Parts: sequence; structure tokens; C-alpha cells
Amino acid sequence: MQAEDVKQVIESQLVDSQVLTSGEGCNFEIAVISNQFADLSPVKKQQLVYACLNKQIASGDIHAVTIKTYTPEQWAALN
Repeated sequence: MQAEDVKQVIESQLVDSQVLTSGEGCNFEIAVISNQFADLSPVKKQQLVYACLNKQIASGDIHAVTIKTYTPEQWAALN
């Protein structure tokens, strides 16, 4: 699986999100920027992203992920 594949999987399920991915094989670092994170706890944000990848994790296509989540405002403040 490639980083672009991971990006497409997440963006297809989290509408209006921006996804940045790096990594290859089965290990990826993912940053997701979405308004959907605005009122969620850190755990709920992680669960939302993991839910997009359950099929790939279960099949072994993805073994390890590091996920960072941001609202657009948080992302803008970092950049």
C-alpha cells in the first residue's frame, strides 16, 4: 500500500477533510485536518480515523499508523 492510497481511503470517508500521508509498505504517518474534529475528544478523533482504515488494518495492508488530527484552525495556527 502506498501513502496516496491511504490518503484516498480516508478522504473518501471523511468528507471535506484534508489528509497528509507519508510512509510506505505497511507503516504510515497521517495528519488529518477536518472540521469534524471540532468538538471531539482526542480518543474520538483517533477512532474516527481508525474506522476509515479498519479494512486495511484487518487485512494486514496497514500494520502501524501514527495519526495526528487537527481542525482547520489548529492546522493554520501550526503553519
